[in-house]
Amino acid sequence: MTAGLSVAILGGLFMSRLRLERWVEPWVLELRSAGGATAIESRLTVEQRLGDAWRYTRDLVRKILPYVIVGIGVGALIHGFVPTDLIARVGGRDNPLAVPLVVLLAIPLYSNAAGTIPIVEALLGKGLPLGTTLAFMMAIVAISLPELVILRRVIRPQLIGIFVAVVVVGILGVGFLFNALSLSTGG
Repeated sequence: MTAGLSVAILGGLFMSRLRLERWVEPWVLELRSAGGATAIESRLTVEQRLGDAWRYTRDLVRKILPYVIVGIGVGALIHGFVPTDLIARVGGRDNPLAVPLVVLLAIPLYSNAAGTIPIVEALLGKGLPLGTTLAFMMAIVAISLPELVILRRVIRPQLIGIFVAVVVVGILGVGFLFNALSLSTGG
């Protein structure tokens, strides 16, 4: 858990230094600035606040809903299709490229964090090293195709590319670190 949170925090800090706001879709920034300015500049009644919140929510849902539906649809089509035998062969202890290869295999797959638990159990049972298994689990949740489809509605491809690169570097680091630790402890 600490390794995953570290990837998220360090990746977020790194990306915030790059000032990547120019690759956030303009409508996202407009919604954010419009809502903030109204609340600060005037004293709104509860009814006005609820009306503003409803309009903001409705506009946001209208803009991202098609992407969420496509992302969920893609995920539903491939849900449950995790070729554990292939992953176990590619991700075995004798393959020095196991960690990056299982990360690549995870991209077209889809699962949420809780859904990866049985997958992780199956992969560990097939002898996959802990670091390789963690890298696969993190990649299937963070950089799966359905997740990237949903992200595309709010950020531009350039930022998606940077996001994926930062996350992949973090995931690879976690995978190699845990594999090294498990080798040093004999596990």
